[in-house]
Amino acid sequence: MTSKQLQAATDGATRVAEVLPPSVHPQVFQQTVNQADMAISITDGQGNILYVNPAFTRVTGYASEEAVGQNQSIVSNHSMPRDFYRALWQTISHGEPWSGHLVNRRKDGSKYLAELSISPVLNASGEVLNYLGMHRDITDLHRLESQVRNQKALIESVVDAAPMVIALLDADDRVVLDNHEYKKLQADLGMAEPAPMLMSAVRASLEPEVGRGRRPSGYLFLDREVRLDPAGGRPPRWFSCSGSRVREDDTSADAFLAGQGRDYMLLVAKEITSLRMQQEKVRVAALQAVMADEDRASGLRESLAAAIFRLEGPLNMMASVVGMLARRQGGTDPMSAALAEAIATGQQALADLRSMIPAKTREPLGAVNLNELLRDVLDLSTGRLLAAGITVIWQPQAMLPALLGAPNRLRSLFKALIDNAIEAMNTRGCRERELTVASRARLGGIEVDIADSGPGIDRAQLLKVFEPFHTTKRGGGHLGTGLSAAQQVAAEHGGFLEIEPTTTRGCRVRVLLPLHRRP
Repeated sequence: MTSKQLQAATDGATRVAEVLPPSVHPQVFQQTVNQADMAISITDGQGNILYVNPAFTRVTGYASEEAVGQNQSIVSNHSMPRDFYRALWQTISHGEPWSGHLVNRRKDGSKYLAELSISPVLNASGEVLNYLGMHRDITDLHRLESQVRNQKALIESVVDAAPMVIALLDADDRVVLDNHEYKKLQADLGMAEPAPMLMSAVRASLEPEVGRGRRPSGYLFLDREVRLDPAGGRPPRWFSCSGSRVREDDTSADAFLAGQGRDYMLLVAKEITSLRMQQEKVRVAALQAVMADEDRASGLRESLAAAIFRLEGPLNMMASVVGMLARRQGGTDPMSAALAEAIATGQQALADLRSMIPAKTREPLGAVNLNELLRDVLDLSTGRLLAAGITVIWQPQAMLPALLGAPNRLRSLFKALIDNAIEAMNTRGCRERELTVASRARLGGIEVDIADSGPGIDRAQLLKVFEPFHTTKRGGGHLGTGLSAAQQVAAEHGGFLEIEPTTTRGCRVRVLLPLHRRP
């Protein structure tokens, strides 16, 4: 370095140091600059280097005596567009600071990415005297950021191409991230977000106690099969769902020591509707056999009970007459004795009939999805519905809470109601044949409406239709002996049946079942 260059460097450093407050000694400034990790250089107005600190040498490879006197462009790779350098010089020449990124070249020819800031040093008149340049090597940081971006793009591509629904949910089941299959499912179902519905179905299947509605806090689940019932009468869809907790560390300064973060749920759902439809066919066939056996047993019980009911009346009347004759004649009348013997024989016959009534098997309790159960009953009645030309309007609530009950007993309840509705509409003169089945959750329970377009029930018969062995079929009604049995099943589950009296056409039967009462 020549004496002229040394003087220029000293003058430049002095001008920079002049901005220091009086309490800061220039030597402190000099030591601070020399010890800084940031590469610092001072140039004149033309970009000629007047001073560099030791960090400049470590970053660029140029020693102080090699750099001073040279133009700042010795570290430039000259790979940036000309407009870039033109905009840079236009900014700093007007006395305004500039910052940005550019590719630099070391003394050994290797390239590095620099994060550079240039601040003009102005005189009292606002003229640029010197430039203070500070830069650091961010090559490794850029490489790391690029790797993170590439990895993120790769993961997103893989997730988006996955043939399953994937969604990342926050603590309130709000979707944070999703893939293409999730968006497709969302469009197919025609709803804002299907994820909360899937999670509700999963939680219902995980709940150890039916109907509590408590939210699990930190559970994992694997291959949990759930069913969704879309609106508009569309067929149900089945999904195998898996979920795992994902922890995201808080990157804020406040969380540096505390180690705070947020928990997410990674939901993965694979549609298994086709597989379940095949399984459902097998299950429905087996269910048909079971229900047929139950129908035969129930029919036998009803027939025997009806026969006993009809025979008991005459026998009781005969017993009363024999008693009256015996009191009048002192028990010497041979006719009375013969009648008494006949009555005893008849009562023994009734006892034999009672012993022949098939016993009801006690069914174990379990969590029941009423939408699924109603679907089963409609599937079992498909043949009769088609034969009668009846259109079914299926209006289920998309998600119902699970009900604790006896599945087959509940099936028999709804099958009796649907059978009665079919019989009501399968008559001459009933042109419009529609069966509406709707379900919805109520406070603490579930309501199921079964409505038909048949001739309806006379208002005078509304109180009698629940009596055992009462039937109005011959008179044009449609609720017979099955209604009393259905009422009994509802009562076993803590619920009840009611007939809508204000229905203008047909008949509407409402079934109300509580969630928490055990049969």
